[in-house]
Amino acid sequence: MTAADFTKWLAIGTGVGIEIGREDLTVTLVRVRPAGARILGELIIPRFREQAAAEWGDTYARFLKKLGAGHLAATALLPRDELTVRQVSLPGVSDKDLAAAVRFEIDALNPYAEEEVAYDWARISRTGSVLIGMTRRATLDGYTALFSQAGIKVASFTFSAAALYSSARLHKNPPAEGFVALEQIGGDVEVYGESPSKPLFSARLDQPFERVCALATAELRLAPEIQPVALHDAVSRPLMAPAGYDVPGGLLSYATALSAASLRPAVRVNLLPPDQRQQTSRLRYVPTFVLASLVLLLLVAVIGYQKYADRQYRALLEQEIQKIEPSARKAAGLDRQINIARNHAQTLDNFRLHTKDDLDALRELTGLLPPPAWVNSFQLTRSGLVMSGEAEQAAPLIKLLDGSAQFRGSSFAIPIGKTASGETFSIRAARQGVAP
Repeated sequence: MTAADFTKWLAIGTGVGIEIGREDLTVTLVRVRPAGARILGELIIPRFREQAAAEWGDTYARFLKKLGAGHLAATALLPRDELTVRQVSLPGVSDKDLAAAVRFEIDALNPYAEEEVAYDWARISRTGSVLIGMTRRATLDGYTALFSQAGIKVASFTFSAAALYSSARLHKNPPAEGFVALEQIGGDVEVYGESPSKPLFSARLDQPFERVCALATAELRLAPEIQPVALHDAVSRPLMAPAGYDVPGGLLSYATALSAASLRPAVRVNLLPPDQRQQTSRLRYVPTFVLASLVLLLLVAVIGYQKYADRQYRALLEQEIQKIEPSARKAAGLDRQINIARNHAQTLDNFRLHTKDDLDALRELTGLLPPPAWVNSFQLTRSGLVMSGEAEQAAPLIKLLDGSAQFRGSSFAIPIGKTASGETFSIRAARQGVAP
């Protein structure tokens, strides 16, 4: 399983994202699963700064309660003009020393002079770049008090760069070669991009669309001919949304809710001090984990059933083999005994034919030797013949023997001898046409 697959399976949960706008408050409730995200509802509170916090807080509470999410703590997106976002390159700094290195950089990056700042940071993926967000402590305290008066539980105050980076990786991986994504929001253009040379770029500019695209491409050091994509296509697209849902208008709130719903967002930056963060009850994950466990067990059962069935079938076969094996051994023994008896019978039949073969050879030899030739020594075996005797002429005997049906390969065992009445001979020959 790859890192992308692992992150996808951690996309389980429900999150509330709140975009703090210049005038309005946009709330989005999202449920995410490995298959995709669903927008359960959206609430827009117009001119919330001009209303009593308790009033719009009550509207917010009813909205979540109606959707069964009253227990959730929200992630709020601070306005761009009220915070500062920086990227710092710290190559070679280990995770253990990174916090000290960031603290050292904060003094140089602080744009608010002598004012106390609230900040947080996170390493961008596995690169040497660190994403840092800073805002005035007074600004953060003001929003904390405002949401507290409204009765809204807040788990995190973050910013759009971190939310877009995490939501773009929730169910897919962005192109490795980089990209530029644009969206017209109100009168401004929201731009977000990534590239090998700059892992993250996020801004909102009040300029023409083409000009913003050219500036972002140059900032990211991408090829000028690269085609921009819609920002709502760069983040994880929802499988379902309420009727009339405005994609550009609620995009940042939706991205914030996605990062809040994930168990492990790609970048987690939270400017709210740890002692003020309100956590969502972990009991909300119990049904999800139970269902996920059941699905996992079912998957394991489906995968393992075939192996289990094969083992059971093999065991049954072995039992049947053990039952039949004695009979099979008995049949094999009978086959061996039959073969032995057959071989014995064949041997006896062959042996009975030896006498006939020998008599046939003797009769053949008697007819071959012309009178007055005679034999004084004769030895006949299954494979050959050795005989000695006397004839008027011994040399023609070799040809006579080789021309018969009984003998072949005839030759003189010793040279021909001379006598007063003829020639002596000793001939050996091989038999043919007889069983061994």
